[in-house]
Amino acid sequence: MKRRALAAILAVATAAALATACSSSKSSGGDGKGLALSTEGKGKTVTVWLQGDAKGWQDVVDQANQRFEQETGAKVDLQWQNWQNYTTKLDSTFAGSTGIPDVVELGNTQMASYMAAGAFADLSSLKSKFDNSDTWMKGLLDTTVYNGKQYGVPYYGGVRTVIYRKDMWQAAGITTPPTSLDELYSDLDKLKAAHSSDPNFSAFYMPGQYWYAAMTFVHDAGSTIATEKDGKWTAQLNSAEAQKGLENWKKLATEYSSGGATKNEADQDGVMAKGHVATIFGSGWEMGVVADPKTGDPKLKDQLATFAMPSETAGKFMPSFFGGSDLAVPAKASNQGLGAEWLRIFTDQKSMTALAKYAIPNSSSLLDTYQSQSDANKISGQAAQQTWVTPTSPNWANVESGNILQNMLQDIVTGKSSIADATKAADDKIDSTLNATG
Repeated sequence: MKRRALAAILAVATAAALATACSSSKSSGGDGKGLALSTEGKGKTVTVWLQGDAKGWQDVVDQANQRFEQETGAKVDLQWQNWQNYTTKLDSTFAGSTGIPDVVELGNTQMASYMAAGAFADLSSLKSKFDNSDTWMKGLLDTTVYNGKQYGVPYYGGVRTVIYRKDMWQAAGITTPPTSLDELYSDLDKLKAAHSSDPNFSAFYMPGQYWYAAMTFVHDAGSTIATEKDGKWTAQLNSAEAQKGLENWKKLATEYSSGGATKNEADQDGVMAKGHVATIFGSGWEMGVVADPKTGDPKLKDQLATFAMPSETAGKFMPSFFGGSDLAVPAKASNQGLGAEWLRIFTDQKSMTALAKYAIPNSSSLLDTYQSQSDANKISGQAAQQTWVTPTSPNWANVESGNILQNMLQDIVTGKSSIADATKAADDKIDSTLNATG
């Protein structure tokens, strides 16, 4: 977030909180010490910013809007957003005094910088009023809390699993998914041998800058990107455990993948659709991209299946990065109580049960509903029970935009640096970035 916008937000956060506390809206559960839910919406309009992803579950959005309007008398102005340049739009909007939405959606890795800036209303006093708040998915819940206060509500999530060509695996004599990392390597050896005449073949396409995948191996080995204690962040990639995980990942990227040492995963669906890739590591929706007539090969639709990435420990699977979205009420919103009420309805049991047909809902209590929809959902639901998230530092976005992890991994895969040297250099940069002030 731009510093000028941050300063503007911080300057108005206290005033916005005071205005909320002094509102006379009808309470439906506030304790007088913080924001109260409001049902007094006659003549008012609540502005909601949702990403276009939700057009895929328009029925969920519509029923929530209808119930909200019936309950409060307010109208809902739903404004669809795009992820591209979204934070730039948020920054400029929050820095002003008009056009502030009453509810916004953010990616879970984007929350920390906005919470630290005072951009959102404190929902701590309302948490118990939200359905299933005691079973919110940890990978989302952790990204909605800052300094012990609840500034957002988990919305939905997604995980990465192994996506593979059933026909290629079966032709290589592999009939069941691997249950350990060693079994995976053994299966990939068979695939590699079966396609030895194809110089472009990847038994497992693993681009050299695919940091989400690499960090999955780091977490499987018992480490993490960075830890926080007493407000100070300490990077952990140079630890023995992290280096072991990166060694395992490097084997996948160098021995079984072709042509992607200096790229990220953005093109993996298209590459797989061309017929030279047997396996990728991706989100469930990517199967649709691989088989889409416009973006891939429709003949592959019935040939794609998934399994959770097997762990180095036999019989277990690796923790997966839990990406997803959270929802929040801006600190400068004019209808905070109504915004919180819309948020409550949109994430209640009825809404999340309906959403479970399309994506991983915000509660572990609804995973069975999600998993029952398809075989792919069964696998991703399993993976969602063991996840990791990026450090909840306000400065994390600078680690990503600075390509610290991407450059480290590329140096490792291309042989420019040893794992020990590359992780030491990355740790130094991560430490200085996460602990930067001002």
